[in-house]
Amino acid sequence: MERFVERTLLYDFYGELLTKRQQEIYESVVLEDYSLSEVAEDQHVSRQSIHDMVRRCDKILEGYEERLHLVEKFLTIRDKIAQVETLAVELGAEKILRICKEIQGEL
Repeated sequence: MERFVERTLLYDFYGELLTKRQQEIYESVVLEDYSLSEVAEDQHVSRQSIHDMVRRCDKILEGYEERLHLVEKFLTIRDKIAQVETLAVELGAEKILRICKEIQGEL
């Protein structure tokens, strides 16, 4: 999985478990693609401290995933729904296809 997508999924699932400051910095650097220098200047800290914070957040989020496996389960369910959807199209099962779309909307 591409690193950006992986980080985004981890943040989507576990970001609320970070402190507000960690969330703010992580979002700026990872999700909004600000440079470490830009964020450091905005936060009135060193570039190195921002770098360390982002790495620490990555490790925290990865640790949650190692214990809870929510992203892994989400991706597995999404793939299985896609398989069922493909079969429903092949069989012309509109009701099953509609249910698959509903489930995908809830994920």
